[in-house]
Formats: sequence, C-alpha cells, structure tokens
Amino acid sequence: MTDDTDNLPSNSSSPSAVDAFLDKLNTQPVPFQGGAQGGNGGRLMFAMDATASREHSWDMAARIQGTMFEAVQDIGGLAVQLAFFRGFGEFKVSGWLSRAQDIQRLMSSVFCLAGQTQVEKVLKHARNEATLSGVRAVVYVGDCFEENVDAVGQVAGELGLIGVPVFVFHEGQDGTAERAFRHIAKLSGGAYAHFDATSAEQLKKLLAAVAVFTAGGRSALEAYAKVHGAEILQITQQMRGGG
Repeated sequence: MTDDTDNLPSNSSSPSAVDAFLDKLNTQPVPFQGGAQGGNGGRLMFAMDATASREHSWDMAARIQGTMFEAVQDIGGLAVQLAFFRGFGEFKVSGWLSRAQDIQRLMSSVFCLAGQTQVEKVLKHARNEATLSGVRAVVYVGDCFEENVDAVGQVAGELGLIGVPVFVFHEGQDGTAERAFRHIAKLSGGAYAHFDATSAEQLKKLLAAVAVFTAGGRSALEAYAKVHGAEILQITQQMRGGG
C-alpha cells in the first residue's frame, strides 16, 4: 500500500524491568538522523499483532500512540509507518505518517481477526525498509508467537547487523512468546518489555523513550526527561553512559 491515509492495514512492568529496558536502549548507537516526512526526525516502524486475542490492547495502543509524536515534536519530529497482520496471511502497512491523528484514524478503522502470527514477515519488511526509506528502529507489540524461532531469529540478527533494533512490547504471560521475543530483541540489538492491561501509563513512557531515542539519540532522551517530569528523569538518570 502506498496511500498514506487510506486502506491501512502479569503484571505491570516492575521498576527494575523498566530500568533494564532503558539501560539497553542507552547502549544503542546514536540512530540515523533525517528523513522524516515533513521534518528531519527519525523513521520508526510501529508493528502490531492484530489477531483476535489482541482486540483490547489494540484499542489501548490506538489511544496512546500519540505519545510518540508528542515526545519528539521539539527535536525534529518523527515519521511512523504502521504495520499489522491478522487473519489468513493478511499483512498491511501504511505510508510514512508524521501526525498522530492520521495513525489513530487508521488504527480505529482496523478490526482484529483470528489468525496466526507473522512476525517473520514484519521483520523482513523492516529489513527492506532500512534500505528503501531509512527506518532505524522497530516497535513490535504482540502477545503470542507461533513461528519457527530460528528462522525469525535469523532475520532479527540481520536487522542487528544493519543497525535496526527491535523494541518488543509483550502483552500477557505466554512463555513461548517471551522466549522468542527476548531472542528477537537481543539479536537485533533492541530491548524487551512486558506490559498488561494495567500498565498503559508505563507503556506510554517506554514508547515515548523509544521515539525520542529514534529521533535524537541519548542526549535528546535526557533533555526530554528534564522537561517532561521528575518520574521520567528518575528513570533516565539510572541509565549508564552519557547523552
């Protein structure tokens, strides 16, 4: 799909888990700068499982995704491509969007549909986009994993080699999914975090952190924390390294 606007396709994280996620984020090289639609920000792929089990959390993600754009509006902006899979082999992507309301409108038009996961397809698409459009980070939100972990791990490793980390947000308690998601994060050079229906605020903070990092690197993340609240600052101050 090429049209930017139409036909688009536990427990709460503990402080230590959040710190570990942000600490991992801090070890990444400063990402690619430039290329965002309408600005000089970074390009981020926002990929989601839209199978039937994810209906409630899809709605939650649709409500909070604007946090990513709010977090980077003063550091050059962000271009996001929404990708999702559902049903019998259905996989769709949007064009590159630079306004939260456009993504929210698209997400609001999507209904979840029973089917198997297609994480490998998501990662292969990200690998292609790294060359075609300069995407430099992937956010993936899902709850289960039904594929060959070695095959998916191969693509995750290829993303790591070209400097495209995958930040995996895992909903629920599926142990098979957790093992696979942790492998994907590690092999790509990204990070893993768990969330559930009670941890929407934590998810907002972590999505904002990834967006700011994608757009401006560690120094931008530190600057964002100083402006947007003591709680975020307390988290980022625990990260190793400089800005």
